[in-house]
Amino acid sequence: MAVTHLWYGLAMQSTFKKEANWDTDDIYCMLTTATYAVNQDTHQYKDVSVTNEVSSANYTAGGFKISGTTGANSTLSYTGGTNIWALDADDAAWTTVTFTTRYAPVYDNTPASNKPLLSYVDMGADQTVSSANFTIQWAAAGIVQVTVSP
Repeated sequence: MAVTHLWYGLAMQSTFKKEANWDTDDIYCMLTTATYAVNQDTHQYKDVSVTNEVSSANYTAGGFKISGTTGANSTLSYTGGTNIWALDADDAAWTTVTFTTRYAPVYDNTPASNKPLLSYVDMGADQTVSSANFTIQWAAAGIVQVTVSP
């Protein structure tokens, strides 16, 4: 099973329009079923694009806070030698849950509406848990990266 983590195409537009801020806003990771029809090119806001969120005891609607103003750790770094800009944060984790999930959108939860989508995990196939813990462990190099053209 190939797991991929991809940027939403309009995430940079939201960032440059100051709708999303990794350092000061609350960033969440939510889980959806396979019936969420991801569109990397047109989905920009969670409120109007993301459907079919999972439901379970011990899963709070909206997902898990991975970065933000309180209670979560995050980093934003740039390495000049490799020209890589990376975002990293706490792993997303849920305890004793029961659901089937396929996608994990990451979004900025701070705006009252028009919550910008940043990236999403495609788990490659449905992942089912039954009264168990579920964790998305981010890559050691960061949740997402951007390579800056030299």
